[in-house]
Amino acid sequence: MSRPSFRRSALLATALTVALTTAACSGDAEPDPEPTRSPSNGQSGKPTEKPREVTFGAYGTDEEVAAFQSVVDSFNASSTTRKVTLQSWPDHESALADVLAGNAPDAFLTSRIDLDELVDGEALQPVSLLLDERGVDFGDRFSRDAVDAFAMDDELQCMAYSVSPMVVYYNTDLVDFDKMERRGLDVPSVTDEGKRERWTLAEFEAAARFASRRGDPRGVWIDPTLQGLAPFIYSGDGQVFDDDQEPTSLAFSDDNTREALSQTLFILRDSSLTPTNAQLARATPVQLFKRGELAMVAGFRNLVPEMREADDLDFDVLPMPTIDTRATVGDISGLCISADSEVTGDAADFIAYAVSDAAIATVASTGYIVPANTSVAASPEFLAPDDEPASAEVYNQSIRYMVVPPFIDQREELIEAVTPLLEQLVTAPGPLDLEATTEEIDLASQEILSPEETETPEPTEDPSESPSE
Repeated sequence: MSRPSFRRSALLATALTVALTTAACSGDAEPDPEPTRSPSNGQSGKPTEKPREVTFGAYGTDEEVAAFQSVVDSFNASSTTRKVTLQSWPDHESALADVLAGNAPDAFLTSRIDLDELVDGEALQPVSLLLDERGVDFGDRFSRDAVDAFAMDDELQCMAYSVSPMVVYYNTDLVDFDKMERRGLDVPSVTDEGKRERWTLAEFEAAARFASRRGDPRGVWIDPTLQGLAPFIYSGDGQVFDDDQEPTSLAFSDDNTREALSQTLFILRDSSLTPTNAQLARATPVQLFKRGELAMVAGFRNLVPEMREADDLDFDVLPMPTIDTRATVGDISGLCISADSEVTGDAADFIAYAVSDAAIATVASTGYIVPANTSVAASPEFLAPDDEPASAEVYNQSIRYMVVPPFIDQREELIEAVTPLLEQLVTAPGPLDLEATTEEIDLASQEILSPEETETPEPTEDPSESPSE
């Protein structure tokens, strides 16, 4: 994985040079939903009697899909020559399966972790020049890190749409920093604006112990997964994979990784701080958090709507705690154009409209996403100053510290192979042999990432079957 920020692709020095220059002059102008003609459309300038059909695919919760429908409806109301129809999936895995099976909409939402498969499957039409022609500003109006993440083969394959770093959600009644400070405990420092926007692992531990000082509720839960442990590993200057580009193994046996895990597991393996087996048997960690039985849990922006709906829950967010350097992980979504689309220009028009301030603010206002559009990310539609979390700017600040994982074709197989060992690492009772367990984790990963090829022995000649002279 590249760190502490995204790897800069060759795209920014080649294919997007024109786009950045042009966009810098485009100001705040919103893309016009009316068609911008593209030779790839095969369309003449003469309007047809029947609007051209364009399909757009998106995944997410019912509320997210409803927000996308509002964007579609707004676009359709502004255009007499095109009609966009929304297709939805429950998650990005379902979307990926449909697209790779040849059932791709003209434009669609995708996760960055699926980009490699989409490019290898020749399922995408790069959007660099198409969006440049439509005045989309690739400069300061979009997160450079998020845009870079969709660069491959010297092209912008999809347009960055949203980005969601992992943060820590904490119950502000159970983790009362003001009370902790009066008692002389370690707490995050306060900025000039009165916000707590950064904390150390020691302060994280102090908060967990303060919240669970009476034994119930419990202080903290971090999922015993690669994703859950990765921010702590990277913050301790360790590595999750042995190579940024083509990993052949996990790197849990790395000295820095072990040291970061040792410090982290001192907290996560403390049974007085974490939920009991009985608690976890009856509810998920997020459910325990919503009920006030758990003080802190790590998660992404999509948790916000259900947190807001929870009864008697007051919460806020902080970045992942720092051991040596700031780090987190997360997901990035983008809007793509199908390589098989027969209305490429119209699809590009819709994407240009969908990433405009007004359109993306509609989806951001649901609370589920962190917009890659930096103007909207800094707006009241996203920050929602009258709603929780009060420190929503933490999501924006954490983006620059996100570590983007390498593309792994056997991602699901890897997770299945190592998750039981990670659960043992974090939750198994009794003494932990960190050296032996981390070596076992690496060995299990190698069977997936770099399996030894078994050579088939060449047949030996049977002397009894030798031809007679």
